[in-house]
Amino acid sequence: MISAGDFRNGVTFELDGNVVQVIEFQHVKPGKGAAFVRTKYKNVMTGAVVERSFNPTDKYPTAYIERKDMQYLYQDGDLYYFMDMETYEQLPIDKSKLGDAFRFVKENMEVKVLSYKGEVFGVEPPNFVELVVTETDPGFKGDTATNATKPAILETGAEIKVPLFIDQGETIRIDTRTGEYMERA
Repeated sequence: MISAGDFRNGVTFELDGNVVQVIEFQHVKPGKGAAFVRTKYKNVMTGAVVERSFNPTDKYPTAYIERKDMQYLYQDGDLYYFMDMETYEQLPIDKSKLGDAFRFVKENMEVKVLSYKGEVFGVEPPNFVELVVTETDPGFKGDTATNATKPAILETGAEIKVPLFIDQGETIRIDTRTGEYMERA
């Protein structure tokens, strides 16, 4: 059990039969009345985000999410296949459960498969990945007066904004949490 007064970012608990994860929290002590905890939480199964206030003494059952290292193998239609690194078993996961950050994952890359009570609800790619730029417009010399960017298509098919000096064929590092260019690799 976890009390609302102990909420922190990333904490998962059960609420009304759903598993939710705290995204933001704030302990509020108004001049009049009792203190409360204002939170923004996400339903881990559906992805819905809700804001709600809790009494700090309310208790909720803790939800333990299993994070298992698996290797992404290949895609077949809407199913994506992952292999357990210990047992070599293959697990098909539907495209709807992968999330937006999965566009930066290429074949044979290791990811974390998230499940709760045996039901897979998401895939977490590594925080930083290195990918090759397959398509982008050429940059022009002297075009660096401001932080200008241009679109680039990566080897996985994802499109991001990169600085003007990045050329086709270069390997770059990307933060998968934000989808932003970090640096040349």
